[in-house]
Amino acid sequence: MTRIRKTAMSTVLCIAASLSSNAFADNGSSVIQRVLVLSIDGMHALDFDLWVKNSPTSAIAQLASKGINFSNASTTKPSDSIPSTTAIFTGGTPAVAGMWYDDAYNRAWFAPTNTTCTGAPGTVFSLKGDIDVDPQPTVVTATNETVDPNKSPRQLVGGVCTPVLPHNMIHVNTVFEVVRGTHGLTAYSDKTASYEFLNGPSGTGIVDLYTPEIGLVILKDPVMTEAFDDLRVTSILNEIKGFDHSGTTRVGVPTLFGMNFQAINAGKKDSLGGGYADGFGTPNATLLGTLQYTDASIGKIVAALEQQGLTSSTAIILLAKHGESALDPAERFVQLTSAIQGVLTPAGFPASGIPKITEKTTALIWLKNQAQTSAVASVLNLTANEQTLHIQQILSGESLKLLFADPLVDPSTPDIIVVPYNGTNYEPSLTTAVQAEHGGFNENETHVPLLVLHSSLTPGQNKAPVTLAQVAPTILSLLNIDPSALQAVQLQGTTVLPGTGRNNNGNGNSSGN
Repeated sequence: MTRIRKTAMSTVLCIAASLSSNAFADNGSSVIQRVLVLSIDGMHALDFDLWVKNSPTSAIAQLASKGINFSNASTTKPSDSIPSTTAIFTGGTPAVAGMWYDDAYNRAWFAPTNTTCTGAPGTVFSLKGDIDVDPQPTVVTATNETVDPNKSPRQLVGGVCTPVLPHNMIHVNTVFEVVRGTHGLTAYSDKTASYEFLNGPSGTGIVDLYTPEIGLVILKDPVMTEAFDDLRVTSILNEIKGFDHSGTTRVGVPTLFGMNFQAINAGKKDSLGGGYADGFGTPNATLLGTLQYTDASIGKIVAALEQQGLTSSTAIILLAKHGESALDPAERFVQLTSAIQGVLTPAGFPASGIPKITEKTTALIWLKNQAQTSAVASVLNLTANEQTLHIQQILSGESLKLLFADPLVDPSTPDIIVVPYNGTNYEPSLTTAVQAEHGGFNENETHVPLLVLHSSLTPGQNKAPVTLAQVAPTILSLLNIDPSALQAVQLQGTTVLPGTGRNNNGNGNSSGN
């Protein structure tokens, strides 16, 4: 069954044609005054390349022809939206930022219901819609959702049992805080209220945060997701005109702003015509429609910048937080989320001793007794269990500490990470499994598009390996702000993307400083 779609290729071509050929010519000052970040969730680098190749008059193709295309860019490991968004706007991986997943565990916090913070600490927590005031809308609504403190984990602060809001969870500052510290206006829109963590530890980084709730029903429906994206596209168009996201209050055009698109992500998950037709990146009908829709929306945003005379003073960064797995439908393998616990319980490790296993295209395991880490990992490492569970690699002990923080020291780091073979997706039910998922370490999920665009930068393709964490210092560099103002840059030595370094005199350079 193919969904009936309101987005047609003719719409895409019409909007693309409306963009003048010199849309990124210097129409005023070439000094970058603002940066716009657009994330296309679920888009693989191959999706981007094929779209540009096969739709040369499209809005994304026009941007690609005038920007630096980092074709060997990788997102974070794990490739979930929470750690990748954190990297994009802090410059840090989970090793220093402490943001692991939207469904995780922390050994130092208490459950939301433990209002006295007594007893042994350690609690599961969610950064999905679960902690919203209205957690799961079934229709698209423009309501700007907020976090309910009563649904948040708790910790002792000065002897007081206090809710841990998302911005309290992040360990390092964000670009929004740095930009606001220079008296710049900041705005951003994402899919759920927990993205207020981008406010940073200060809690004040984003002046105009717009977070309608996507919910599980909307998330899995491409047509509803397009309508959800429309809300945020409208917010960007309002901000380009100098208003707040609602279009009701004139505040000025933000110095740093952006949004994420969810439609392509939904188009890859959808079981009714979604995903790929083959192993070469050919989209099925639903995925093609979401590609067309997203391109048309980006075309509207670019046209609005031109109409407001902001083209030459605005740098655009186009990226994806993560891809989706499997890219090749023949490689798709669905594993039940009960399978890992199913082999651990008979080996003497019941669920009562394993407070959290987070599973999508990888598995993060937190143990109640961390002294059992080696024993649990050894059970998973048995040949029969590796075959049953489709395990490619197990990270624990020293191999985990090489990439991340020590779980014996950092209360947010999992004790064991199970990396399955490419294409493996953990699902609670075989009959309701989505076509694709993300969150793991493999190429399908981590190889993402990354385009940086401004008239002062020399366009072309850069095949050097880069990461999304380099976007954060690049944003500051483009705005002529010292990237070392970011704590993660200091801690991890994250560099500016090659070819984008600036001294804000209108001339790009290739320096990483």
